[in-house]
Amino acid sequence: MLRRLLVLPAAAAVLAASACAPADNTDTKAAPSGAAVNCAKDRLPLKTAGKLTVATDTPAFEPWFKNDDPSNGEGFESAVAYAVAEELGFTKDEVVWEKVGFEQSYAPGAKTFDFDVNQISITPERQKAVTFSDGYYTVAQGVVGLADGKFAGATAKEQLKDAKIGVQVGTTSLDAVQGQIKPATQPSVFNNQIDAVNALKNGQVDLIAVDLPTAFYVTAAQIEGSKIVGQLAPAGAKEEFGMLLEKDNSLVGCLNQALGELKSGGRLQQITDQWLSSAAGAPVLK
Repeated sequence: MLRRLLVLPAAAAVLAASACAPADNTDTKAAPSGAAVNCAKDRLPLKTAGKLTVATDTPAFEPWFKNDDPSNGEGFESAVAYAVAEELGFTKDEVVWEKVGFEQSYAPGAKTFDFDVNQISITPERQKAVTFSDGYYTVAQGVVGLADGKFAGATAKEQLKDAKIGVQVGTTSLDAVQGQIKPATQPSVFNNQIDAVNALKNGQVDLIAVDLPTAFYVTAAQIEGSKIVGQLAPAGAKEEFGMLLEKDNSLVGCLNQALGELKSGGRLQQITDQWLSSAAGAPVLK
């Protein structure tokens, strides 16, 4: 889906891994950096004892989820969530999903979930209100237009300066467009993915900026006769999706440990290759 249309605002360093508190410990403040991490299943600070509560938005789009069903284990983020759960000792039937809107997820305050997976980029501003795990996906941005459109043949960012470009509210795509393309007209900002897609279909905008895997979904399933014009190469620090937790939740240390195992063992790369491998071919806009 084109929901998290993100691009380069430099992703901030994620919060340091911290010790996981006992399940009955109401203090969820992260332990000091360097503290030992006890990730025994019965020691995890969970919202519901014995259950791992995972949140995401609705509808849940491909390639992040399949058939709008996060619980089926298919799609990149569903597969990552279940792989992390397995590392923490949970069976599939011990994972509970709930629906939380994208912007609601990183709003300040208490959370009803243990962590959220929703193509949420780690940014310094969001880190003021919530805690992020280490990154589980490094983001590239795609620019999508109609195959017969005025800008379909562009090979350089300079050629897109006169384009009307659409982005989704609450995402980092706006920064990417403004920082790299520097269009003559301010980008149009839409409330959700469908509005941005429809704007491109209806000729309200010439292009939309989205994360690259979403760009492939848009062109394959949402807009007939559309194409990926190209991708924006990362500039500076890489941008990553992170699992989002309530501010200072000590569970983050155990999520980072689980992600570390998935990375070092090659499983995270296998999941990435399975669900996002088609993202490899879009040309980089120079």
